[in-house]
Amino acid sequence: MGTELASPDGEAMVHANGIDLCYQSLGDPGAPVILLIMGLGMQLIAWPDAFCASLVERGFRVIRFDNRDVGRSTHVVWGQRPRVLLAIVRSILGLPVHSPYRLSDMADDAIGLLDALQVERAHVVGVSMGGMIGQCMAAHHPARLLSLTSIMSASGSWRVACGRPSVLRQLLRRPVQPDDPASQVDHLMRLMGVIGSPGFPTDQAELRRQLERGVGRAFYPVGPYQQLLAIVAAGDRRRELAMIRVPTLVIHGADDPLLPVAAGREAARHIAGARLQVIKGMGHDLPPGVQALLAEGIVSHCRGAEKA
Repeated sequence: MGTELASPDGEAMVHANGIDLCYQSLGDPGAPVILLIMGLGMQLIAWPDAFCASLVERGFRVIRFDNRDVGRSTHVVWGQRPRVLLAIVRSILGLPVHSPYRLSDMADDAIGLLDALQVERAHVVGVSMGGMIGQCMAAHHPARLLSLTSIMSASGSWRVACGRPSVLRQLLRRPVQPDDPASQVDHLMRLMGVIGSPGFPTDQAELRRQLERGVGRAFYPVGPYQQLLAIVAAGDRRRELAMIRVPTLVIHGADDPLLPVAAGREAARHIAGARLQVIKGMGHDLPPGVQALLAEGIVSHCRGAEKA
């Protein structure tokens, strides 16, 4: 059981699974819980406020949190420089990959958060890396999940998970000045420009404001690279996906340039009974138009799982 400590800004801290996790709880504490798990390098505030509010308005308690190595949660000091390209090559060749932690550790973080908040079971919703963490939770802690929604995520199989080379280069490229917050924002703007949704326009000024908000809230440049090592080290998880028995919805963008829609289709095939929703024009982000579609799909899925 973790220890909860109050903190400002509507957020709180718990000590769970040996680390500190920053989280925010929204809505009626007695309502069914939706646990939101964000993707690579993104903080809890990357879950749009309006999206969270729409789930609360539909009768859910929403919990969003910072994964380890981002935001205000524990920043892991590994003592080694993350060599991501080497790790990818080793993974493709079937060789062991060294990382400071694994996806399974991040899944245990999320379970520890539920323990600390005395949440027996939750609907788990994850995007990208967050979807992978949710898959791991569903495979190894099925009694703790009411349902799983895996969004723009994958199984770890390189056969279908390789995005466009230009996008991968931008993902792995470091900011011009890695230790400068302004340079970090510029880097993220370029990345979002190549992974965004072609069918759902994004207000660029608002996007920059949101990215500046995140970098201003917490800044740990090495964190995303260590998280990426955790993903690569996990390797092909198709056998793990085959273990999942909780009600599962897989949502993927038809125009995702980072994790192709084939990755979503494969994940759905390996999860027994999973439903697949492909959204035309959606890339690898959460613009307002996509948020509305996600909210509808998630609420319908969660309500259906509760009745099952």
